[in-house]
Formats: sequence, C-alpha cells, structure tokens
Amino acid sequence: MHLRFDTPIASTTAMKIWVDADACPGVIKDILFRAAERTQMSMTLVANQPMRIPRSPFIRIMQVPAGFDVADKHIVDALEPNDLVITADIPLAAATIEKGAHALNPRGELYTKDNIRERLSMRNFMDELRGSGVATGGPPALGPRDREAFANSLDRMLSKHTPRNKPDPT
Repeated sequence: MHLRFDTPIASTTAMKIWVDADACPGVIKDILFRAAERTQMSMTLVANQPMRIPRSPFIRIMQVPAGFDVADKHIVDALEPNDLVITADIPLAAATIEKGAHALNPRGELYTKDNIRERLSMRNFMDELRGSGVATGGPPALGPRDREAFANSLDRMLSKHTPRNKPDPT
C-alpha cells in the first residue's frame, strides 16, 4: 500500500448549501447561484412551488408538498453538520444551529448559538403582539446594503469551507 502524505484527507463531507426558497428574495438567489457555480458547491433550493433555476450540476430544486413548515422540516432532516442554510425563518435557523450547521439570513446576519435565543424571544414577543391586535409591520424592503452584506457574509462563510487546493486525482 502506498500512502501519499501530500494529499489532504477530508475530515468531513463538503459543505452543502440549503435554501429556504419560498421566501428567499430573487436577488439573493441570484447571488447564491453565482456562488454555487464559482465554488462548485452543491446547493439545493427547497420550496413548495415550482421554481426556475439555472442549468448547473451544482444547483437543484427540491419541491415539497404544500403545508406548514414542510420545507423547513425537509431541510432540517437532510442537512448535515457544517452545512449552510439560507433562511429568514428564526425557528428553522435555531433547528439548523442545533444540528451543528450554519444559518445565514438574506440580510447577511449569521445566526449563532450566542444570538439565536434572543432572536427567538423577539420573534415570539412580536407574534404575541400581533395576536393581541397590535400592528407591528414587517421588515423593511431588502436594499442594496442588505444585498452587499449578504454577499460579503456568504463569501466569508464559503471561503472558510471551500477546499483551497483540490487533490490531484492522479
């Protein structure tokens, strides 16, 4: 048996990107499509409705049945530690972190063990206010700064998890 010490040994499978696609803005999907192609990283958009995606060996769509949190459940069941989930859904982000994966929202905020409890508490508080009839409004429209923040956060995340030197297959 011949061992090659110059070939890196992968300790885990490659990071995959999962997108909570029904609510993901189109401009964010476009950034993700380009990133998946550039890094040759597997990306799956999970949605309960048909969606157009570019032809690519790295990008696929998984259509799930309509229903409350069906797409979220599919993502959580399929993801592995160190995968990346793109979502604005706080409970999905919390479940992602609990499984040892990463969660990034479309405004570029990385959810972490340190900030997810606060986000869940705020979400639940706002739900209670809405339930009692208080008009809370929604988040502001996604602007150019949000797109830039997302692209920068995504680039930082992918650069940490993309192999620098792919092993020579020979």
